Amino acid sequence: MSLFGKKKKETTSCCGGNCDAKSMAKAESAKVEGASVKVLGSGCAKCNQLEAAAKAALEQLGMDTTIDHVTDFSQIAAYGVMSTPALVIDGKIVSYGKVLNTEDIVKILQKVR
Repeated sequence: MSLFGKKKKETTSCCGGNCDAKSMAKAESAKVEGASVKVLGSGCAKCNQLEAAAKAALEQLGMDTTIDHVTDFSQIAAYGVMSTPALVIDGKIVSYGKVLNTEDIVKILQKVR
């Protein structure tokens, strides 16, 4: 009987098995980069709506900042975001879990910058 035998040791990972030291270091370095606007999300319709609203807000303010769309879950986890889409401006999370409209993003950009 193996009723009281040794249990198999199961290893679990926080993000599906791709959390090695190299990917986490890459995520941390991407997190602290300079002036930028990032949309964190899987690439769903809501993430794309947030990206379009951010582009419109940047154009409205005359800013020439590119928008990065981060879809790597280890990088998203490095920010501590648990619900997407999320908007990151200059390394700071300004919104998560909802789609902001253009006017809201304009107000946030004016406040942050």
